[in-house]
Amino acid sequence: MKPFLIILFSIGIFTFNVNAEPPKGFDKLFNGKNLDGWKAKPNGWTVEKGVLTRKPKSGYIWTDKAYGDFVLDVEVKVSKRCNSGIFFRTDPKNAVQGGFEIQVMDTTGKKKLGTHDNGALYDALAPSANPAKPLGEWNRFIITCKGPHVTVNINGTVVVKANLDKWTTGNKNPDGSRNKFRTALKDLPREGHIGFQDHGQDVWYRNIYLKNLN
Repeated sequence: MKPFLIILFSIGIFTFNVNAEPPKGFDKLFNGKNLDGWKAKPNGWTVEKGVLTRKPKSGYIWTDKAYGDFVLDVEVKVSKRCNSGIFFRTDPKNAVQGGFEIQVMDTTGKKKLGTHDNGALYDALAPSANPAKPLGEWNRFIITCKGPHVTVNINGTVVVKANLDKWTTGNKNPDGSRNKFRTALKDLPREGHIGFQDHGQDVWYRNIYLKNLN
């Protein structure tokens, strides 16, 4: 069994109470009180009852630090027709082309999934399943990055297993379909910031933990 899969199984699939202590080996990225350790527009993202959430036109929020190999453990709740995203290994000055996004979206009950649906490696690899809970419930995302390998686990189900080294050509996925990336994914930086996207709809993030694998 590959090491990054062992990491996933060792964490478990349960959800936490708000501001619970992190799993063993993890650190809190978000303290549940303020935006220490994060950068956002003034009067943008805010903290409400231990939960990180957006205000209108908040844009992105980014970690102060950059990360390379890691396990990110975060709980997300979406609103109806929500469109958000978890960015990683990303340059905040070039979020569209300079990094990676795991889609966070209201795809409740959807069966035919594409590269823009919940859990997808955005525009590159569709999720293999849709284990999202009903609207109003928290969903646990565990994103593991180790070298070229990216794994996404939602509520205990692995929905994405990607080897970035297979993306060898700009604007092209391994299956021949097109993507937005002018640079081949294998050539994008293996280190960058973690961030959350405001796309105009309400979204909530809590219990944001990270295990550094570097």
